[in-house]
Amino acid sequence: MNTILIIDDEKEICESIKMILEYEGYFVDYSISATKGLTIIEEKQISCLLLDIQMPEMSGFEVLKKIKETTPSLSVIIISAHGSVENAIKATRLGAFDFIEKPIDRDKLLISVRNAVEQVKLLTENIEIKKTLGVEGEILGSSKGMKNILELIDKVAPLDTRVLITGENGTGKELVARAIHRKSQRKDKPFIEVNCAAIPNELIESELFGHEKGSFTGAVSQRIGRFELANKGTIFLDEVGDMSPQAQAKVLRAIEDGKIERVGGGKKIDVDVRIISATNKELLEEIGKDNFREDLYHRLNVIPINIPPLRDRKDDIPILVEAFSKEIINRHKKPPVKFLEDAIKLLQEMSWSGNVRELKNIIERIIIIIDKREIERKDIEFLLKPGQATMDDIIEESNSFQEFKEKAERAFILKQLNENSWNISKTAELLDIQRSHLYNKMKKYGIEKGE
Repeated sequence: MNTILIIDDEKEICESIKMILEYEGYFVDYSISATKGLTIIEEKQISCLLLDIQMPEMSGFEVLKKIKETTPSLSVIIISAHGSVENAIKATRLGAFDFIEKPIDRDKLLISVRNAVEQVKLLTENIEIKKTLGVEGEILGSSKGMKNILELIDKVAPLDTRVLITGENGTGKELVARAIHRKSQRKDKPFIEVNCAAIPNELIESELFGHEKGSFTGAVSQRIGRFELANKGTIFLDEVGDMSPQAQAKVLRAIEDGKIERVGGGKKIDVDVRIISATNKELLEEIGKDNFREDLYHRLNVIPINIPPLRDRKDDIPILVEAFSKEIINRHKKPPVKFLEDAIKLLQEMSWSGNVRELKNIIERIIIIIDKREIERKDIEFLLKPGQATMDDIIEESNSFQEFKEKAERAFILKQLNENSWNISKTAELLDIQRSHLYNKMKKYGIEKGE
């Protein structure tokens, strides 16, 4: 269960937030003492921290500094009645995930907490995926595709040119974005991430550009947007294909003018940001459907980087299995584990619709459940049926509704193909789609005969 901790010297605020979050299924603890709150963080596994600025023992900024020294992976959301631009910028530079002004808007709170918890979930997986891309020059993925990506990162990172990263879920798009920022001239400035798919359309403009007090129902105070917080640094627009048309227009205007305007405001604000975008959608198809602006696409797609799916670089699988195995046995304090050649070959035969993230999850499952020093092909066959998944697996391994729909569609198509002995015409007829459409679906999801 995701555990949220609140540190605020006002008990009434703690209890109010606790009630909201518990209703959404979170486990919530709180402390009105900053010192006791730090002790809770040391003793418990916390998914997200909500932290006040003005407290008697020590300020929220002091607490944040201590946390980033001892528990840097913890997502911290600053909550404060002192919502100034200076405080928001300071919080971001100290490593805060978000800044929410009091009185707290329920929808904004839930969005921010959900995104913060998701970031923690992905962090461990991202650390492993980084090994595929290389960390400070070390490269574990030896495929030509990954080497080409690393070379491209080195070329574009020092420049301020815009980059559009494409690829399926689980391939490591965010990590490419962070690698570009880390090697750029802006590396000491903020890296601000916006998950466009996780923010409702009616709030995306406020998240990106901020809003003025009274600009809409619930806007009880001024809010500083992500573009403004990213000034002099990098803003990462993740899942940019899910951005609303209104927000697309404003992003286009910000690119062209170098200025933004808060919702409900009339003042132009200068912003100097590098924009890196990512999507798992085919944006040219979205343009054809009038879901995405063609002029914005060409502005964002100055340097395209496409991350190949794991099924197209299966030569990397032995290296990844070894790296994941070492990390997992260290984390779970297990004895050393070796995957035998026939086991590796089976893993290379799988389609990996969830890519590196799915591979890592399955390696962890194998090591924990099989509990042997040497893993053979029959051990994996006992645990897994390659290419198929239960609905519980699909739900567990999906990080968005779009990903769930795609995984469920893949599983359903594969089931129908198997039940009809891979007769394409008969399967297409039963699915009420054209044969060409079915072939396109099979290609999209990497469905191969024998799964």
